[in-house]
Amino acid sequence: MMMTPTDRIAVGPLMLPSLSLRTLWTMIVAGSVATVAFDFFGQALSPMLGFANLAPVPLATQSWQVLFGEAYAPGGHLMHYVAGLVAYPLGWMLLARPIAERVAPQLHWFVAATAYGVLLWVFALYIMAHLVAGNPAFLGFTGITWVALVGHVLFAWVAAAVDVARRP
Repeated sequence: MMMTPTDRIAVGPLMLPSLSLRTLWTMIVAGSVATVAFDFFGQALSPMLGFANLAPVPLATQSWQVLFGEAYAPGGHLMHYVAGLVAYPLGWMLLARPIAERVAPQLHWFVAATAYGVLLWVFALYIMAHLVAGNPAFLGFTGITWVALVGHVLFAWVAAAVDVARRP
């Protein structure tokens, strides 16, 4: 389903969604539903199936401590939810989807979302967990590493599906 030209603005070679109430609402809905799916999978379903339990808030709290000099659990919650509700859905809507549409216009959104989920995983477990918080890269490739991969891809699928469903 393609957007009409009036629903997008050209920024260089990319066609981005226009800044509108609908775009902002899509971002919030996509981020909310995707964050619930991520947390449900990583903190309930995965441990129930005998796999690792994701702990995004403690990791975000570690990052907060490195960035601001003190461990502050509310700051970790804030970072987790701002990433899930705003940053990651915006990354899909303003970067991943437009780039995928430009580079490979015939590529199904599901494939592009899978690649975006892997990039989110690299960002979370290499950049944030390793470079910022000082943990081993990809948390040492333990069980949590692979649950985090599935969780981030699931996040991207859900956020992208909401975005696609809400396109005019």
